Amino acid sequence: MHAPVVVLKDSTKRESGSKVHHANIRAAKAVAEVIRTTLGPRSMLKMLLDAAGGIVVTNDGNAILRELDLAHPAAKSMIELSRTQDEEVGDGTTSVIVLAGEMLHAAEEFIDKNYHPTVICRAYTKALEDALAALDKIAMSIDVKDRATMLGLVKSCIGTKFTSQFGDLIADLAIDATSIVGVDLGQGLREVDIKKYIKVEKVPGGQLEDSHVLKGVMINKDVVVAGKMKRKIANPRVILLDCPIEYKKGENQTNAEILKDEDWEVLLKMEEEYIENMCAQILKFSPDLVITEKGLSDLACHYFSKAGVSAIRRVRKTDNNRIAKACGAVIVNRPDELQESDVGTGAGLFEVKKIGDEFFAFIVDCKDPKACTVLLRGASKDLLNEVERNLQDAMCVARNIIKNPKLVPGGGGTELTISATLKAKSSSIEGIEKWPYEAAALAFEAIPRTLAQNCGVNVIRTMTALRGKHANGENAWIGIDGNTGEIADMKENKIWDSYSVKAQTFKTAIEAACMLLRIDDIVSGIKKQQAPGSQAPSKPQVEQADDADNEQMIPE
Repeated sequence: MHAPVVVLKDSTKRESGSKVHHANIRAAKAVAEVIRTTLGPRSMLKMLLDAAGGIVVTNDGNAILRELDLAHPAAKSMIELSRTQDEEVGDGTTSVIVLAGEMLHAAEEFIDKNYHPTVICRAYTKALEDALAALDKIAMSIDVKDRATMLGLVKSCIGTKFTSQFGDLIADLAIDATSIVGVDLGQGLREVDIKKYIKVEKVPGGQLEDSHVLKGVMINKDVVVAGKMKRKIANPRVILLDCPIEYKKGENQTNAEILKDEDWEVLLKMEEEYIENMCAQILKFSPDLVITEKGLSDLACHYFSKAGVSAIRRVRKTDNNRIAKACGAVIVNRPDELQESDVGTGAGLFEVKKIGDEFFAFIVDCKDPKACTVLLRGASKDLLNEVERNLQDAMCVARNIIKNPKLVPGGGGTELTISATLKAKSSSIEGIEKWPYEAAALAFEAIPRTLAQNCGVNVIRTMTALRGKHANGENAWIGIDGNTGEIADMKENKIWDSYSVKAQTFKTAIEAACMLLRIDDIVSGIKKQQAPGSQAPSKPQVEQADDADNEQMIPE
């Protein structure tokens, strides 16, 4: 008697083996094809319709892929690559997808020849190690304090973006902002926290040229009592609170028994005395400006305006942290714990200005601010959103250089040098891994080839000429000028890339390609929805082995 065989019907769908490899490679190539045209300075823009019905016009790889809604799991994991790259180094989001797609495309012929995926992955990992070693050789160290070099680098890294037509503007803003918030950690290390301490305020109206970095903070708030409180104070003493300056309302735990008319007055008097006491504790430090994250009662406003103190209420926690960093104040939780050292005296000017229809409070001209605001002006919201995306990339590039001050050639020069180095090395590799290793070397050429395609030049002639210049390994700095499509010396044309961006691109792309190649099964445990009126799905049946012989075990 045969043992019973369990067959699950309609509950799982399973693909396996070579079919899965081909499906994954096709999905990855499809994602790469979507954003291939957005690489380089002559790249095309994409118009995206978001879920809310709005329109986004951009050539930022990550912004495009974020809006894609793809069903295939391999395509989804490719989109994650772009997000990882953006969070890690903030640039190279398009390159990483194009390179990963090319690596998988190169592996397809070996899958057809029945190479085991592990062999291909081993060859790719070896190629990655050699590529990073070659990258170290051609990297050039720079002086972070040399502003002209920094400006050239940031400009060349964001030269592929929409805002490159506005000249040095975005690069200047990025360098100014990152140099303000940079903190020395000692031992030559420097930390730049873009997310916490740089705020980008977009205000439609004016011209893009009016954009600038404030040596301080700007918040979308006005003083509480506009008529009675000052809107301009030079060298203000700033007190920051994260507690309410109002009487705590008794909800359900308060039990007050009132017997006479005067008792009600006593209660109100206690409330007033409590607020007066709180204000007195703050006012004894003679502040000019009080900012709180919570509420501020009318009575407290009265005491403050009487003492000539301006007050702002309900400020965001993140904004309050930035103000503290800019003017040297300490955020205090209770007014009775205030000390002289908590008062911020680093700000040069407090001013409330009206821009467009809204009031903005400026705390600027700070002595040594460790936080700043970038004020962006522009004709429309769409333009401002794209400028902000480009500015984020530029700030990330500046941060990467401050952390790791090394340059590599742009314009595909780095990839061509690595490709030539790996090709030369492939002859010394023995065994079956030699061919996938050589294919990985060729895959690196995808970046310069895509640049040439997007420039509109003859791709075959250009690539042949470039290969010839890199074959003998004489000059690693020869690449494609993305604007003209001509072959040029990247060092002379000041077309550079950040070392950390390139290293991260290669690591992410090759590791992701290896991961997708190692997948040999896609098992979906999602049950199909029944059509209305049809029978309920039957439970998994236990069948005898004899019956199972005729059953298709793995449904297509």
